[in-house]
Amino acid sequence: MKALIAMSGGVDSSVAAALMKDKGYECMGVTMRLFHSEEQRLSPKSCCSVRDVDDAARVAVLLSIPYEVKDYTADFSEAVIDKFIRTYQNGGTPNPCIDCNRYLKFEKLLEYGLSRACDVIVTGHYARTGYNEENGRYILKKALDPAKDQSYVLFNLSQEQLKYCRFPLGELSKTQTRQIAAEYGFVNADKAESQDICFVPDGDYASFIEQQTGVSYPEGDFVDTEGNVLGRHKGVIRYTIGQRKGLGIAAEYPWYVCGIDVENNRVCLSHGKELFTDTLTARDVNLISVDHIEGRMRVKAKVRYRQQEQPAVVEQTGEDSIRVVFDEPQRAITRGQAVVLYDGDVVVGGGTIA
Repeated sequence: MKALIAMSGGVDSSVAAALMKDKGYECMGVTMRLFHSEEQRLSPKSCCSVRDVDDAARVAVLLSIPYEVKDYTADFSEAVIDKFIRTYQNGGTPNPCIDCNRYLKFEKLLEYGLSRACDVIVTGHYARTGYNEENGRYILKKALDPAKDQSYVLFNLSQEQLKYCRFPLGELSKTQTRQIAAEYGFVNADKAESQDICFVPDGDYASFIEQQTGVSYPEGDFVDTEGNVLGRHKGVIRYTIGQRKGLGIAAEYPWYVCGIDVENNRVCLSHGKELFTDTLTARDVNLISVDHIEGRMRVKAKVRYRQQEQPAVVEQTGEDSIRVVFDEPQRAITRGQAVVLYDGDVVVGGGTIA
């Protein structure tokens, strides 16, 4: 059996490669080059940097597996960066890691793996897969370690992709992963995790958007929910629902962003209660454990990566849309982010909040 390992240069994908080799797989490692910017390639905060490529190569040598770097910059720009920019321009907040997994790691890289006669594609994600004999569907499950579970960012995996996916770290904790890396003598055993958007290593995504588009987003009015002007904002792309910091408005009680009106170039603020709602709609839906949601289905749902999933009811309102009603109102449900549905530790599916 032959396995293609997506090697980012981090400890997780390195240990995933080691575990697959230990299982007897013939392994080959690939790092995806996603951008050519010198600042991004040299930044220690960005994945796919020069150091990451070097670390991945050194691990591959230590494991005696073939290794190469594949250029996917054009695909990444079109599928991830362009969508990232469009979402902010339309008043939403994107999740580029979800799109990278969907269109790059588990589409383009899987295509390449199959072209090289690989039987499985392997990443260092903390998640698990399985197969439901009753309905003949592949399933995605949460990792055993709740602190590291990454099933939220994998909800877009199709049945065909899940058929080939392997996540060797799904039953490990991060501490166990680092211990295995240390036992192998991997250079990245204690390497810090990348926390930033990989193509915006300095964190200033608004300046990145302006550089990419050549457009300067003008100032406009901050308004309250009654339309009263409170001050001036610095461009709608600089704000997201629930944001408190960086508003520059002195007040007895804190203000929060509760709405972004792109058409009228206004950012709406409130003191907080308007941020709570119990209902959302989502589109671009991908279902995993079932092929269709019949009637009203009890689930637990989360609307951001670090949120604990909350009790809710979901119903399918169209071939590509769902409506989720939470038992209790949720704070700062944000257009462009993902809602992911769970039945116990099994991912039912998810979609993009509309």
